[in-house]
Amino acid sequence: MPPKNESPPPLTQRLRAWARAIKRDGVALWFACRHPDTPWYVKALGAFVVAYALSPIDLVPDFIPVLGYVDDVLLLPALIWLAVRLMPAAVLAASREQASAWMATSGAKPRSRWGIVLVLGVWAVAAYGIWRWLGH
Repeated sequence: MPPKNESPPPLTQRLRAWARAIKRDGVALWFACRHPDTPWYVKALGAFVVAYALSPIDLVPDFIPVLGYVDDVLLLPALIWLAVRLMPAAVLAASREQASAWMATSGAKPRSRWGIVLVLGVWAVAAYGIWRWLGH
C-alpha cells in the first residue's frame, strides 16, 4: 500500500505493467510445459495457450472490427490466467524466471509453428461446419 501522501500510479502505468506480466506469463507457460513437475492437465492447457499465443496468426484476424481484438484482450489473458492459477507455485516461479531471462536476452517472444497448425485447424473445422450447416 502506498504511503498516504503518494497517489497510486496512473491507469496507463498499471495497464502497461499488467500487459508485461501477461506477456511474461505467456512465455513462462512455454517453459512450464517442459517442466517435469507440471501436472498433465496444466501441460495440456498450457500447450494449447502457448501454441495460440505464440502463433503469428490469430484465430480472429485483427482487421475484423471489435471481434478481431477480443481474443487478444479477453480470451488469451483469461486462458493465461487460468493456466497460471492451476500451476504449482515452484514450477511457476522457475518458469517466470526463465521467461524473464529469455525476454531480457532475446527481446522477443518465441514463435510457434504448432500455433499456426492450431489456428488453421480451427478455421478448417469451422469452414466444414458452416459448409455442412448450409446443406452441402
